[in-house]
Amino acid sequence: MQKLTEHLFAYPKYWAECYGRAKFLPMSRDEMDQLGWDSCDIIIISGDAYVDHPSFGMAVIGRFLESQGFRVGIISQPDWNDPEAFKSLGEPNLFFGITAGNMDSMINRYTADKKVRNDDAYTPHGVAGKRPDRSVIVYTQKCREAYPNTPTVIGGIEASLRRIAQYDYWSDEVRRSVLVDSAADILLYGNAERAMAEIAHQVSLGRHIKDLTDIPGTAIVRDEIPNGWSEVDSTRIDWPSDKELLKDQGKMNPYEYKEPSSPDCQSKQENKKAAVNSDSVPISFQPNTVVPMPLMGKAGLDNKTTVIRLPSFEKIKGDSALYAHASRILHLESNPHNARVLVQKHGSKEVWVNTPPIPLETNEIDGVFDLEYERVPHPSYGDAKIPAYDMIRFSVNIMRGCFGGCTFCSITEHEGRVIQSRSQDSVIKEIEDMRDKVPGFTGTVSDLGGPTSNMYHLNCKDDDIQKNCRKLSCVYPVICKNLITDHSQTTQLYRKARAVPGVKRVAIASGLRYDLAVEDPEYVRELVTHHVGGYLKIAPEHSEKNTLEKMMKPEMDRYDDFKNMFEKFSKEAGKKQYLIPYFIAAHPGCDDTDMLNLALWLKRNKFRLDQVQNFYPSPMSLATAMYHSEKNPLSKVSYKSESVYTEKDFERRRLHKGFLRYHDERNWPMLREALVEMKRTDLIGNGPNQLIPAEEKTRFSKHKQYLAHSKRHSTKA
Repeated sequence: MQKLTEHLFAYPKYWAECYGRAKFLPMSRDEMDQLGWDSCDIIIISGDAYVDHPSFGMAVIGRFLESQGFRVGIISQPDWNDPEAFKSLGEPNLFFGITAGNMDSMINRYTADKKVRNDDAYTPHGVAGKRPDRSVIVYTQKCREAYPNTPTVIGGIEASLRRIAQYDYWSDEVRRSVLVDSAADILLYGNAERAMAEIAHQVSLGRHIKDLTDIPGTAIVRDEIPNGWSEVDSTRIDWPSDKELLKDQGKMNPYEYKEPSSPDCQSKQENKKAAVNSDSVPISFQPNTVVPMPLMGKAGLDNKTTVIRLPSFEKIKGDSALYAHASRILHLESNPHNARVLVQKHGSKEVWVNTPPIPLETNEIDGVFDLEYERVPHPSYGDAKIPAYDMIRFSVNIMRGCFGGCTFCSITEHEGRVIQSRSQDSVIKEIEDMRDKVPGFTGTVSDLGGPTSNMYHLNCKDDDIQKNCRKLSCVYPVICKNLITDHSQTTQLYRKARAVPGVKRVAIASGLRYDLAVEDPEYVRELVTHHVGGYLKIAPEHSEKNTLEKMMKPEMDRYDDFKNMFEKFSKEAGKKQYLIPYFIAAHPGCDDTDMLNLALWLKRNKFRLDQVQNFYPSPMSLATAMYHSEKNPLSKVSYKSESVYTEKDFERRRLHKGFLRYHDERNWPMLREALVEMKRTDLIGNGPNQLIPAEEKTRFSKHKQYLAHSKRHSTKA
């Protein structure tokens, strides 16, 4: 399929551009009438309240499509039990765009302990229960019921992280690709502006959505592999050695290319045998040949016409080691410049995952963020508070992506490893718009950040190296020598932001990659002197080497380096400031002893944490693959490869979390019992080197006294 254009904003505008910009994208027929619309070209269905702000996905995609000339309507948090809710704006001329919202609907509703949350930050008044579980599936099915012939396009983080078969923590099983379960026409993963523009313009020109098969950043369902493609078979983890695969056993090797007959056929076959027996000579394959995974590097295949076959849904559902292997392959095929198409069989159908989307250039991402947003919730919500909006309304997103590769995080799987940064001018313009348009602005910018606060304009020094790289992280186990670590653009941006008239303070609230920050002391000085309001949150995540390795996080000496630098510059600035570290309990690779050692580290450093969290197995992350399979996908997976200890028992996970709050007396009985079991009773007592106090030796403990008191009073009553 020929692309209409290479640049995001160079598409010819759709004819409906004549209607101009809507102050708010319409959410009702009345609003459509006021705009003079008889219909919408595209209708976005979202599990979030509609906030016209560039931190909300529906607003970004909606405004972007509007800039391309399309009439875009929004159905926000529809009642999925009412079929008419999905007909409220009529039938769209082109397609429905369906998303669960800014969060995965299951993570939004359930805690790591699988308990139902009491609130929803993306809903007016924080009310819970306004979106269904597995929203993408439910919404798509309801759109199909309302208008069976209208194409459906699914996207957002929930669809993105479920593009292939994935382990589902809530049902404790591997589920099919959401594309299959929803029966949508096409799935968009990652930041979707490029794919969405291509789909919208192609469909508007009369192309059937089923014919849009090769757009980067999309996944589709096919019946079979098309002609002209070579297939790399990656469905096994116990392949024989290369030589065994190629050994002539007196029968035709199904992976060997046989030359056509010709007068010099014998000499050609002799040359071919020599090539087969040589480790250095490439092997020739013709299109539509199946190549075993171990021979992929020798096959000389063209990435543009090569598909890697993952183990099928049915196989990985019953074999967790194969699941870990499939996860590893997916992550290795994440560089948009060298990734190959992935295919995974679901029954008789093939889920075909095209290569990742090409990252936006600076002028393109500027164009997206420079669109005219109202920066407030839709007027239909009145004075209702939307907690997520209140949290971000005075913040500015300066970049996308993350090259950290933390195994427990899904940012990389969604946004990619290549950093997409805005220009300083674009960021300053947004600060000025916020100052002028957002009610309640008092002069404080609450954050300049993104997935991390200090990867702005940091990328590989060499484009060719970056295009060929398959590393899972640019900063683990050490910072890559090819990575730019100069934070000067971030430092300059901070200074410009502080100088904007009307801005009194610029805070930095996004996560800080401290092992990267220490490479640029001037940045740390700027941060500490001007942008820390007494406390700075950072995330070592753990103290123990074995667990940190499974997280792909730096060892604690890097934390110590940053802490020393932070304290030095705070003192020079005449400020008393403190680090607030974040940690994860019950992460794969972490056992009781690791959590005990972390608790002792916290006590030595006089930390008493209020907010702590257990590991949450989110879809598609590498740590989730560890959790499910108890294998380590950070290296080659086999049935005999490294096993990863994983705590799955809920009571034991509660203990791990309790170690993080060793100072909470409600956890002491549980911790005492665990320390006795671990033969560490030396840590029970009131000494400075002991973790928790001994149980009171009085006749009754406080708890027993309370129970006895309650019983006496209830008897009298």
